[in-house]
Amino acid sequence: MPQPTVLVIGATGAQGGSVARHLLHQQRFKVRALTRNPQSQRAQAMRQAGVEVVYGDLDDIDSLRTALIDCQAVFGVTNYWEHYELEYTQGRQLVEAIITSRVRHIILSTQPPASTISSRTLAVPPYDLKAHLEAYVRDTALPASFVHIAFYYENFLRTFLPQRHADGHYVIHLPLDDTPLAAVAAADIGGVVAAMFADPETFIGQTVNIVGDQRPLADYARIMSECSGLPIHYQPLHYTEFAQLALPNASDWAAQFEFNRRYAQDHSADIARCRQRYPALRAFTAWLHPQAAKFQARLLQ
Repeated sequence: MPQPTVLVIGATGAQGGSVARHLLHQQRFKVRALTRNPQSQRAQAMRQAGVEVVYGDLDDIDSLRTALIDCQAVFGVTNYWEHYELEYTQGRQLVEAIITSRVRHIILSTQPPASTISSRTLAVPPYDLKAHLEAYVRDTALPASFVHIAFYYENFLRTFLPQRHADGHYVIHLPLDDTPLAAVAAADIGGVVAAMFADPETFIGQTVNIVGDQRPLADYARIMSECSGLPIHYQPLHYTEFAQLALPNASDWAAQFEFNRRYAQDHSADIARCRQRYPALRAFTAWLHPQAAKFQARLLQ
């Protein structure tokens, strides 16, 4: 029997790239990557790894229909941080293209409906737009599964790198108080998703929370300090203060953190289930220690 083909949306990004790599490693599927720039360095690297790279644009439904030819499954992720309010429109285009295809299993990366859960007291566009798309897909007859992905560990090396203060200490400023933060290595996401593609009967209609660890920010800071040898502390901010920081998309991040603070869940069972599906799933300590030198160098720049 020929291997089924999975079309991966966003394959040159964090989530899609992780899914593509794990599907290749699993060797049960052929992987087709959708990208707006098939000649980019990342696209060429994926091609060399064995991925079929095709042109496609979520704003161009005809390109999506062409990319879906002979595909049996799709991993879909939309990017709020690049397209903002257009995210839902792009996701809807993808779904409309899938409806006319022969795809037998879709896994979409979505999030919970923050506005609904908070009785419309808190709007979180990065969550609400994805939740709106999930609701639309559930109203169709499509064989779909959904993944709600936690905060990336990698954010601590980029957007939320601890900041050095004049006294030489490093501080993490996030508006979560003592609420545990659910997080995961972006590179591990694909391990769980690949397991879902391998067992569609179990997962169609289901939502899977992909989480690798959960702990208060003070614990993350302690681990970073132990790993880097530098004094790192957590200092919470009110989310209205955080929204005013000179940080790209600060208000959207603030709303997202405030939703997580108010409506935090215990993800212990989710972590256990994710590790059962993907035994190599890493807790934060296991992810950070092998790259201690890289982390320290980032802080000392």
